[in-house]
Amino acid sequence: MIAIIDYGSGNVDAIMNILREHRIDHVLTGNKDEIARADRYILPGVGAFDPTMRELLASGLAEVLNNEVIDKGKKVLGICVGMQLFADGSDEGEMAGLGWIGGQVRRIDTAALPAKPLLPHMGWNSVTTSGAASLFDGIDLESGFYFLHSFYFDVGDPDHVAAKVTYGNEFPCAVERRNIFGMQFHPEKSHSNGARVLSNFARFS
Repeated sequence: MIAIIDYGSGNVDAIMNILREHRIDHVLTGNKDEIARADRYILPGVGAFDPTMRELLASGLAEVLNNEVIDKGKKVLGICVGMQLFADGSDEGEMAGLGWIGGQVRRIDTAALPAKPLLPHMGWNSVTTSGAASLFDGIDLESGFYFLHSFYFDVGDPDHVAAKVTYGNEFPCAVERRNIFGMQFHPEKSHSNGARVLSNFARFS
């Protein structure tokens, strides 16, 4: 059972549609007991860093997730801002992140971009895998994924970078550290590639 963590993110319906189509057992919940019973988690992400982190803390869900993910080793997948919450902090705000993967969320360097509009990085882009990349089995990397963001996760340890994308400069767009996985792109907008990534997360041991 995958628990999609309900903290007000706007992209959950599309994620649930994909999981439903692939017959993957899931529930959208903010209930602590239901979260504790789940086998793995998805942290969706549409929004800004500080408000999302503040909601996780105020609801007590950050504490529950720390217990289930860090202490018990259950798998978690963060999407967009959901992945950025794994960091130590973000230049977008002032709050500390979950600190599950060392690094800082930073604004994309517009000085390296050749033409306007500069931000957000929006649309399809190919990716390259690097290091651990369990999520990308069977993926057409050249077709890539759909992106919509102005900030990226500047990961501290390169061994925790699962994939990179180039938009002006090259930077991480997916992370993997033991049971913790994240992606900057939106799988729910990435057609067959996105569906395959979510299926990979749901089914690998």
